[in-house]
Amino acid sequence: MPRTAPLVLDGGLSDQLRAQGCALSGELWTARLLADDPGQLLAAHRAYVRAGAQVLITASYQASFEGFARRGIGRDAAAALLRDSVALAREAAGPGVRVAASVGPYGAVLGDGSEYRGRYGLTEAELTDFHRPRIAELAAAGPDLLALETVPDVTEARAMLAAARGCGVPVWLSYTVAGGRTRAGQPLTEAFALAADPQVVAVGVNCCAPGEVTDAVRLAVRLTGKPAVAYPNSGERWDAARGGWRGPDLFDPALATRWRAAGAGLIGGCCRVGPRRIAELAAALRA
Repeated sequence: MPRTAPLVLDGGLSDQLRAQGCALSGELWTARLLADDPGQLLAAHRAYVRAGAQVLITASYQASFEGFARRGIGRDAAAALLRDSVALAREAAGPGVRVAASVGPYGAVLGDGSEYRGRYGLTEAELTDFHRPRIAELAAAGPDLLALETVPDVTEARAMLAAARGCGVPVWLSYTVAGGRTRAGQPLTEAFALAADPQVVAVGVNCCAPGEVTDAVRLAVRLTGKPAVAYPNSGERWDAARGGWRGPDLFDPALATRWRAAGAGLIGGCCRVGPRRIAELAAALRA
C-alpha cells in the first residue's frame, strides 16, 4: 500500500456511540447494535468521516457466531449481521473512503478483557477454526481491507492469518503491546516477522499507550519493508473487573507526525479517541 501520505483511520467506535447515548454493556459491545439499532452505527461512522477519516473500521470487532448464538441469534442471521457491518460502513463512507472489516481476537468475544493478555488455553488450530467462518462472511461482504486488530500474541496472529488465507481481501495485522512486547510477552521482532505473508499489506500496533507507537512502527518498517499501521488508545488502562478506564489521557494528535516519519502508512486512534481527536490528528498530518 505505497503512499506519499498516510491514510487517516477513524477512532474508537464505542466512544462516539456512547456520545450518541448508546449503552454498550454486555459481551457483544458495539456489535449488539448491528441487531438492535444499526442506525446508530451509521451515524457514528459518519461522524468519523466528517472528522476526516479516510478508513472506517466496521463494528464487527466483538462479533462472532458464538456470541450471537448466546443472544439467541441463529447462524444465518449472524452471518447476515457480520455482512451488515461492512455494508453500514460502506454506506457511511462515501466516495474515496475505504472500509476495513474488523476482526478482533478471541479474547474480545469473551468480553472479559482477556484480549489484553492472550494465551487463552486454545491451540492454534482451534483459534483458526474460530476465526475462519467470521472472516469468510466479512470478506464476502466486500471490504477494502481486513483489520486483524488488537492481537495479543503471535500464536493468535498466525491463526488469524491462516483463517484469512485465500479470502481475497488484503489484511493489516495489528498487535496490542506493552513494554515493547506483545501483551503475551513475545518480542516484537517475532510478532512482526509474520508480516512477510504476502496477504499482509501493513503491520503495526493498536490499542496500546501512545508512547509505545514510535519505536514499534520503526521496528515494523525496518523488519518488513511494508507500511506500518498505528492507532493507539488514549493511554488509559481498561479495568475489566470494574468495567471502566483508569489512568491519565496521554493521546496527543501531534504525535501522528512522528509516527508518519517513522513509517506509518495508516494512522488513527482506538479506545477513548473520538472524532474531535481524529480531526486534530488529520489536521496535524496535513500540516
